[in-house]
Amino acid sequence: MAEEFLKDHGCSCCNGHHDEDEGIKLNEVGTCSCGCGDDEDDEEESPLWTLIAGTVLFLITYLTNIIPEAVSLPAYIIAYLLLGYGVLREAGENIMKRRPFDENFLMAVATIGAFAIGDYPEAVAVMLFSRIGEAMEDRAVHRSRKQVAAAIDMRPEVVHRLGADGSTVTIPAKEAIAGDVVVVRVGDRIPLDGIVTAGESLIDTSALTGEPVPVICREGAEVLSGSINTTGVLQVKVTKPLAESMVTKILESVERAAARKPKIDRFITRFSRIYTPAVVAIAAATAIVPSLVTGQWHYWIYTALTFLVISCPCALVLSVPLSFFAGIGAASKQGILFKGGIAMEQMKHIKAVVFDKTGTITKGNFVVHQVLPADNRSADDVLCLCASAEQASNHPIARSVVAQACEQGLRLTEPSAMEEIAGQGLKARVGSHDVLCGNRQLLDGQHIALPAMDKVEYGSELYVAVDGAYAGRLVISDTIKDDAVDAIQAISRMGITTAMLTGDSQQAADYIASKTGIDDVRAKLLPQDKVNQMDVLRQQYGPVLFVGDGINDAPVLAGADVGAAMGSGADAAVEAADVVFMQSRVSAVPTALHLSRETMKIAMENVVFALGIKAVVMIAGFAGYASMWAAVFADSGVAALCVLNSVRMLYKK
Repeated sequence: MAEEFLKDHGCSCCNGHHDEDEGIKLNEVGTCSCGCGDDEDDEEESPLWTLIAGTVLFLITYLTNIIPEAVSLPAYIIAYLLLGYGVLREAGENIMKRRPFDENFLMAVATIGAFAIGDYPEAVAVMLFSRIGEAMEDRAVHRSRKQVAAAIDMRPEVVHRLGADGSTVTIPAKEAIAGDVVVVRVGDRIPLDGIVTAGESLIDTSALTGEPVPVICREGAEVLSGSINTTGVLQVKVTKPLAESMVTKILESVERAAARKPKIDRFITRFSRIYTPAVVAIAAATAIVPSLVTGQWHYWIYTALTFLVISCPCALVLSVPLSFFAGIGAASKQGILFKGGIAMEQMKHIKAVVFDKTGTITKGNFVVHQVLPADNRSADDVLCLCASAEQASNHPIARSVVAQACEQGLRLTEPSAMEEIAGQGLKARVGSHDVLCGNRQLLDGQHIALPAMDKVEYGSELYVAVDGAYAGRLVISDTIKDDAVDAIQAISRMGITTAMLTGDSQQAADYIASKTGIDDVRAKLLPQDKVNQMDVLRQQYGPVLFVGDGINDAPVLAGADVGAAMGSGADAAVEAADVVFMQSRVSAVPTALHLSRETMKIAMENVVFALGIKAVVMIAGFAGYASMWAAVFADSGVAALCVLNSVRMLYKK
């Protein structure tokens, strides 16, 4: 698929932190291909050896007498450049772009000021703590992404093309053209749209449609890429190349949805846009105004430089990323993998949690929900006859009927004859009885009269007739996950609205919502409809967290304020998400929300504490009671205390 150059939006690896004129270039799974998330590129920009070398040189110079005092200044300068080159470069680039007021600019000005007044260790320490904070957050994010990559199988990049002599050749999927015949093995995802030319199988389309019931495919049936072949080998004649296939269309929707995703800056960046110009203005006023009145330029310039050193956001630059490091680490222990700190930060502001249905709230499997016998038969009798007839079928619904009968300890009889009727069901000879099992169309075709009956609330109906007379019906349904009800109640107690977007029927969606307590339900939606409805929900409630697992969920996952995917879901969904729940439990959603709130609470505690101490020392400095060492404590000492506060997250249960 051709990559599209998109402007002014975020991505799962860089969160949109790029030059506005540069834009973001997305790859085929909707993540940024700019290279910002690539480990090798990161190593080139901020190699680990510079952090190690700068730290060792600083500690040797500051703590030992190995380096002579005469050359200590060059040693400090070298350590400063090794540790702070990235900050100085970023500050310079932002000045050229006319966006100077951020944490990099203030650290650069404050540390250069520290050199000017002879406080060399303080200048180097600021850069050291900054690098440590960045390294810790990067390590947490890198580990989280590694776990995601290890837990999923990537989308197949090849197809098995059938040759004229009956042999197969493996070729890249993008090289297949319309007219090629490809072999799709059992368990494989169908790679390209096409028409079945040979074979018969059940196709799982739930990742595309949200409908859990598999579809029978025989010769002449149309199949879509992204569906899963579950029971038999198929030969499929390609009708559309990869660039025009259903999966590609969905992935293109991911790109468009990502372009519409609200762009969010990191907390420290937003904070610095206000804090930095205020500090610079106060420092300039401190240096100039009293000097014009008293004429003591040297004293007030020294005071202003001391003020800059005190106000340097070293504690914030270290402790805020470390808070996210600890938060991401605590979440990963519970199987919740955040792909970046900004996703955790944004999750705190979520006002609505929107779920997909199949595979997210429900298990995506089938069980016998009810047995409704005719007046002259018992439930066990109907279940036993139906299960006996269904023993030879591989259909998931048939397997669920047999499993239920075995669970109840019923003795089944092997059918002496069995015939499947395409799209309707089957008929079988069980003992001395002729048994029909299938949909209503099957019984109508055999002219079997059905009594008046109530419509089932939820699930698929399997009708049973014995010896030409209606015997009863079984209700087969997907099951709600064990923890879904408690999880949704926990989300509601947080004051967050719950909603559901699904491609399933309105009746099925309403039933699940009524059982789980979901507030807002929207059903019968195609992938593009989900994106539009999510935008409506965002306007109605505020920032949205979407939780899904299918290929059809990838666009809405990419476009949500925060997208969360079940780890057992489709590759495209996992790739497009900001958060992955590896255990596929609904209870992970309120847990993630709680962890994000705790993380941001600790980060805010650090901010308030650091600014409070700095304010006290600043006031003391203006009054003539604070030394440079007080300034050092207000920066480095406070940073150390904030670090201790941040790591509390790692020990939270």
